Amino acid sequence: MSPVDAATLSDPREALAYLEEISPQMRGCAILSGDGEVLAASGEVERWGAAGRELLAAADAAGREPVTHAHVATGDGEAFCVREGDLAAVAVTDRFVLSSLMFFDMRATLHELAMGSERAR
Repeated sequence: MSPVDAATLSDPREALAYLEEISPQMRGCAILSGDGEVLAASGEVERWGAAGRELLAAADAAGREPVTHAHVATGDGEAFCVREGDLAAVAVTDRFVLSSLMFFDMRATLHELAMGSERAR
């Protein structure tokens, strides 16, 4: 795969490929719209959609406001979700990944995707 330039992201599939490229510890990822529709996913779209919506809903239930990000670590791996504007990303990684780096990469990718989509209009 050729390198993807984050500054040119305008398609969710490009953003997914970019995240996979810069995050080698990531096992899989999905990008969702604000209403929970899967825009791109590695693997089965239906499974990612259901799991992503459930993770976001569980994180939201922990507080009074919708979360901007959440991180769950287990003995088998870690799950992340990030919201940026009208987009959300959910990802599963190996254990002991740097959470600050995952959050940064996910948020920056969603931001560039939103900006790229605006430029493409």
